[in-house]
Amino acid sequence: MTSLPIDWYAARAAGVVAYVLLTGVVLLGLTLSGRVQLPRWPKFAVTDVHRFGSLLVGVFLALHILTVGLDTYTRFSLTQLLVPFTSSYRPLWVAVGIVAAELLVALAVTNALRSRIPYRAWRRAHYASFLVWAGATVHGVGAGTDTRSLWLAAIYVVAVGSVTAALTWRILRRRLAPVPLRRLAALGAVLGAAAVVALGALPHSAAAKHTVAAAGPPSSLDVSFAGSISQLQGSSGSLVSVVGKGTGAREIALRIDLATTDGRTYSGTSLQLKDSLTGSICAGTVSTIGVDGFAGTCSFPQGPSRTVTGTWIVSDGRRLTGSVALRS
Repeated sequence: MTSLPIDWYAARAAGVVAYVLLTGVVLLGLTLSGRVQLPRWPKFAVTDVHRFGSLLVGVFLALHILTVGLDTYTRFSLTQLLVPFTSSYRPLWVAVGIVAAELLVALAVTNALRSRIPYRAWRRAHYASFLVWAGATVHGVGAGTDTRSLWLAAIYVVAVGSVTAALTWRILRRRLAPVPLRRLAALGAVLGAAAVVALGALPHSAAAKHTVAAAGPPSSLDVSFAGSISQLQGSSGSLVSVVGKGTGAREIALRIDLATTDGRTYSGTSLQLKDSLTGSICAGTVSTIGVDGFAGTCSFPQGPSRTVTGTWIVSDGRRLTGSVALRS
């Protein structure tokens, strides 16, 4: 296990890349099944890109699962990574992702055995790729912590809109009069935006057990805190992170990320406090931070803003001990 922030960012980045690649693979598959001739792209080249993209999806999916398992902020056991509805963190949305990943593995097996099974059976099994893509979309919107970010919402809207338009064209192109691609693209974009907004509006932190589901995020708490400071150096600056846990009436996990270019001023801050009982995450920003503590604000999904303060003592240059308080 590691407390470095790279595992947290790697998990999210790998998941997003896997989803973008999966969307591209689905679109190429619709192109091949529709026997569309792309300018300057012979069919064998599209087929090769489709197969290579499928392999890349598997690689980045494996990285996503591995880094989620390594991350200490939201702990997942091996069982929680493989068995649906065993996770305490957004169990429904995580379960959808697990099912989609396992279905993708099954599709990979059928592809490996393609020469040994009837073509019609293989093709019918291949339709499950749409379920994989749909499951990945629902999982990403429901379980992702960046869903409400404009850049990620735009990715989901474009992905859902593109696949919807391409699938509609594939179904209707031989049954009805030709439909202009512009109209299909517009229809797909509208449906994509509506789907993302609808999924994003659903409650994301419902727990698997009734006792947990009945409990809401805390309105206030005071806990003892222990954690550590780490720093990642980049070409244009560095990322300073504080990661740790608070124990008391309710256990919490805290992560503070500070982007800096000169080591003294911060170009961006992020504060995330996770309530272990409900799995809810209070996300916000840091207003002040120093050697003796910090202050900031955050809010749980569909909840009011809360004030977060902490005091600590630094030892050995990177170890922190102190307390954290949350107030409504």
